[in-house]
Amino acid sequence: MKKWLVVLLLLSLVSMGVLFAQAQQEATATGWKPNKTITLIVPWGAGGASDQTARIVAANMEPLLNAKIAVVNQPGASGATGQKSAYDAPKDGYTWAGNADASVATYQVQGLTPNISHKDWRAYFAIFTPCVITVNPDSPIKDWDSLVNAFKTRKVKVASAGIGAGGHIAAETFASQLGVTYNHVPYGGGNPAVVATVSGETEVVMQLSMEVADMLRAGKLRAIAVMDNKPLKISGVDEIPAITASVPGFPSVGFNFGLFIPRSIPDDAAKAIGAAFEQAAQTDQVKEFAQLKGSLPVAIQGEAADKIMNQAASMFGWLMYEGGVTDIDPSTLGIPRP
Repeated sequence: MKKWLVVLLLLSLVSMGVLFAQAQQEATATGWKPNKTITLIVPWGAGGASDQTARIVAANMEPLLNAKIAVVNQPGASGATGQKSAYDAPKDGYTWAGNADASVATYQVQGLTPNISHKDWRAYFAIFTPCVITVNPDSPIKDWDSLVNAFKTRKVKVASAGIGAGGHIAAETFASQLGVTYNHVPYGGGNPAVVATVSGETEVVMQLSMEVADMLRAGKLRAIAVMDNKPLKISGVDEIPAITASVPGFPSVGFNFGLFIPRSIPDDAAKAIGAAFEQAAQTDQVKEFAQLKGSLPVAIQGEAADKIMNQAASMFGWLMYEGGVTDIDPSTLGIPRP
């Protein structure tokens, strides 16, 4: 019996080796083989959803491309500083950005990258994560009714990763749907915003499930609702009710995270990167990470990713314009109303 187990184990290892070799061959079959370190700029602070996604995807792409991928955090201007650095670098396939659909899709309408459109990027999405309304556990906000009452009777301090970031868009959507106002406190990334709420510096944070999962498990945040039409399950946390249970028709607020690479890189580099991403995004490591963080693993690129970016530009660009966050009319940039 033991001999059979050994044989089965060896066969399994050989099979895994063959699959890995095939994936590596597919990723480099186009002729583009990196001969130096790839720089992956995360335009937010460490620990946020963009940073976490970029690091796990990069770790799984390295062996497929047979190249080192150095992740560098460069926060500033709601992520626009690092995003622009990635775009301004030589268009040779060696400089990437790690960010979210809504952020990249609204930089131009915010005036942060006037000459760079969301259409100038190739997007590679690995993880979708919804926004979750959470509060400091010492807050008098205990449930949906007390949450709404707080917003209607006082200026609640709401932390976000920055102007135009996912948590800010979530808060703007909440305010628009409920007809309330709030005191927005922007930070340099999702992790600092979450930490600020944990410490009591702010009372509410509507950042992404990926960013609040650990604090919810530790009891350092209390979840009120997930901004989706179905409840959210995070391991070690009580099921989080869907916001539509309290407000039917409330739009889902969630974002796709992954890589962004200038569209004008050489075609052979784009093909090799795309092949490696497709394999990496579907590894067990990425899937298990997403599950742990209350998120969904996805592997989206090409026309499907372009469609997501166009939808994000319309939906969130117009939300920010009509909410007074920006005074640039999206229609002047060729962005249609949703």
